[in-house]
Amino acid sequence: MLGVRSCATMAEAAGILSGDRHAVLIGGGTLVMRDVNEGRLTEGTLVRITDPAFQQVNAGGSRIELGAGVTMAQLLASRELAFLHGPARAIGGPAIRNMATVGGNLFAACPYGDFTVALLALDAQVVLQAGYGTGRGVPLDEFLAGRDRGTTSGLVTGVQFARPANPGEFHFRKISRVKPKGISVLSIAAYLPSQAGRVTQARVAYGAMAPTPIRARGVERVLEGKALNGMALDAAAIQAAKQAALEGCQPATDAIASEWYRREVLPIHLGRLLAGEPR
Repeated sequence: MLGVRSCATMAEAAGILSGDRHAVLIGGGTLVMRDVNEGRLTEGTLVRITDPAFQQVNAGGSRIELGAGVTMAQLLASRELAFLHGPARAIGGPAIRNMATVGGNLFAACPYGDFTVALLALDAQVVLQAGYGTGRGVPLDEFLAGRDRGTTSGLVTGVQFARPANPGEFHFRKISRVKPKGISVLSIAAYLPSQAGRVTQARVAYGAMAPTPIRARGVERVLEGKALNGMALDAAAIQAAKQAALEGCQPATDAIASEWYRREVLPIHLGRLLAGEPR
């Protein structure tokens, strides 16, 4: 039988989750309640957090902090986070966005998890709290690798990342067959900060091109140091990025798209994103 327990603090919830292997956190419920309704989760305790900090947005400074319980609708209501409105709007329709959370998206299986792709391109850290101890930051790519191996432990209390100095240097694109809220064929996020007219410390991430969101390290390498004309890369740089686009990719064949199709269209959409073409 399933029970529900409400926790007034994140420390209390972390203590329960670390001490009871049958306890499951319920945030917005878009993932957990599907398992409950479809009979895959029938035993244990659903842990609910009422701590206001779990749903807090700190976006006024140079470093942005989002509580794991922050919803996509909250992000869309924040003018300070306008650069994240694209990936937040990519999560389902209005009803889903009212429930879907930042923390929950970190656990969404492929081909879901589009918001996590954006966070990966922004070099986000996941804040984990184990038991009643203090939280610790873990790089998102490390967290995702541990998630798939089952070695990630602790309650996700939030994510943190540096605010882009120029939000126009952050780009996001979701490719789906059904507009506007279809499941991803793939998604791409790119953060291309510049210095003295050249790309520096480029970060590009993909969704639905591997079992978890991944960094496109081949693309990052070829873009590093490339000249910018205003905000645009030249045709040679874009062509080099397209040629490196598939490095490290392991797309799956599923009901949305085949492995072949994902490999075929990724370089095309990457080129369009880097060229600043409209969706």
